[in-house]
Amino acid sequence: MNNLHVELERFRVIGGKEERAKEWMDFLTTHLEDVKQTLPPEKMYVESIFEETIEGVMYLYWVSYQGMRSDEVVFSDGFIDKKHMEYWNECIDFNYPESLLKTNVVMIQDKISEKMQ
Repeated sequence: MNNLHVELERFRVIGGKEERAKEWMDFLTTHLEDVKQTLPPEKMYVESIFEETIEGVMYLYWVSYQGMRSDEVVFSDGFIDKKHMEYWNECIDFNYPESLLKTNVVMIQDKISEKMQ
């Protein structure tokens, strides 16, 4: 599928903001139906967030399957997106370089990828 962008990114949470980051994840979970409504304008087919703590440092990982030429969340004026960006700006350590892992292989059943076009 050449119109699909697949990513796995890792971001470090600012020390002392771990509870706020957990609150952020709870916010997204609690408002999941509203969050799902924000996905179509972004052409976001699947987005998942994972958490890991390494040597006392919290990291959040984003896995996304997204169509090309999509609206970016930073330009949205919707409540959910604004709140998401508020948490992002408060919790993500911008001094730590974003880690974008290399995509080697994407395996999707044809019947699923057809629905993503």
